[in-house]
Amino acid sequence: MGNTLVFGASGQLGQCLAHVATERGVPGLVMLAEEEANILNPDGLRAAFAHYQPQYCINCAAYTAVDKAEDELELARRVNRDGVGNLARLCAEFGTTLLHVSTDFVFAGTGNQPLQETDEAAPISAYGLTKLEGEQVIAAHTTQYFILRTSWLYSEFAGNFVKTMLRLGREREELRVIWDQLGTPTYAIDLAGCLLHIIETGNTHYGLYHYSNEGVTSWYDFAVDIFALGGLNTRVIPIRTDEYPTKATRPTYSVLDKTKAKTQLGVAIPHWRTSLQECLRRLA
Repeated sequence: MGNTLVFGASGQLGQCLAHVATERGVPGLVMLAEEEANILNPDGLRAAFAHYQPQYCINCAAYTAVDKAEDELELARRVNRDGVGNLARLCAEFGTTLLHVSTDFVFAGTGNQPLQETDEAAPISAYGLTKLEGEQVIAAHTTQYFILRTSWLYSEFAGNFVKTMLRLGREREELRVIWDQLGTPTYAIDLAGCLLHIIETGNTHYGLYHYSNEGVTSWYDFAVDIFALGGLNTRVIPIRTDEYPTKATRPTYSVLDKTKAKTQLGVAIPHWRTSLQECLRRLA
């Protein structure tokens, strides 16, 4: 197995990749934080590709500030489209397979059936738009790619909903959480495992995939389970989306259909509650 360059290594998913690779003894991962290899710096990227001659490239670098993106569209676009394009072109030139992470935010989220890869992408936020543009620029420049759309990412690393709820649950007796947005929490350790599985198995079923944990829940029910499994007695009050206005519009329903990932990639996907229990165990 050749070298694997990981961009955005200091973020949540990058840290999970390093953790899982160490646990599983996966060799050859070169973890590149933003200050070492910025995806907006083509010369720096080319130097990294020339030095390491990677067989794979995993892109964890992204602009993910969903609400700020409404005011910083061009900055989000530079990272999520232009930076990704830089990687795609170099991957094509060096014969490197690109593994890239996208989002459920590429969908409008107005339906009520699990979303398949062939369903129309119609983002309703600046963040979702720039992530979709990133997918499109990859497909325009290389054929050796895996794009994995995911949702509601959390882990014991970096900042995320689970860690925020645990902190607030210790500080407050009561929290108000949205109940009318449905999706699936995804343990970033599981997603990292899927990415490494593609590399370990040498899979060549290139293309677009959906990956989240199994099951469906709301943010409210997710919070209730975090407190119950975390041993906190915080009272959770369900509220509607319009009672908690945000600058960016969120999909109301963004449950991803994982059939293609399970059949083409050969991955077993845990239920979200099982993975939440594992994350809380590690945090404890």
